[in-house]
Amino acid sequence: MSKFFYIFCVGASLMACSSHLAVNSTNNKQPISSEIRPDEKLSNEIKPYKDSLDKKMNEVIGKSETDFIVARPSSNLMNWVADAIFVNQTRNVRLSQPLICLLNTGGIRSSIGKGDVTLGDMYKIMPFENTLVWVELPISVIPEIETYLTKSGGEPIANCKLINGKLEINGIRQNVTHFWVLTSDYLMNGGDKMDFFNKKTNSNSTGKLLRDILIEELKNQGTMIENMELRVKG
Repeated sequence: MSKFFYIFCVGASLMACSSHLAVNSTNNKQPISSEIRPDEKLSNEIKPYKDSLDKKMNEVIGKSETDFIVARPSSNLMNWVADAIFVNQTRNVRLSQPLICLLNTGGIRSSIGKGDVTLGDMYKIMPFENTLVWVELPISVIPEIETYLTKSGGEPIANCKLINGKLEINGIRQNVTHFWVLTSDYLMNGGDKMDFFNKKTNSNSTGKLLRDILIEELKNQGTMIENMELRVKG
């Protein structure tokens, strides 16, 4: 898939020559003639890969009964992404410590319209090659997460809520000293200034792309499960 996508992108860029482009050589701009046409040989070489990629990306893997959008502080798509990852990772796992999912709103790059949902739609939603990691944090960092979510205006979260600036984690007990967070390798390494991950006490990489997990869960659901719960409020 990645090889086809790369070849297609390179080919598409080579064929996208325009009369508005100019080559700067020894400080003299030489206009490119509008009569230049795409390289037919190159086009023919790329076409099989493009056709194969188009066919794959147009494959219907599920459907939605409404529009799924991204909107702070919470939205149905933000909830769906976080829930899908949480369910995927806890389906056959017995937890001994509290667990939440925390992602970043900026990582969801598109919306999903009502109707058929294709593989290509999932690539638009999650185009990055970020992998899922489990991160163990001490309870002492919860105030930092609360401050972050309050200032950012809301991020995709699951199995927890931020109510009036306080993070409520399902399953947390008074004697608990640590909890786990499902997140991306990008965020664990300080992306989007989530510096509280620097205080991690343990981490485990699943090696699975976030996008692949979403694809897997969409296929399991068949029809996207909508949840309009306002998880960041007050």
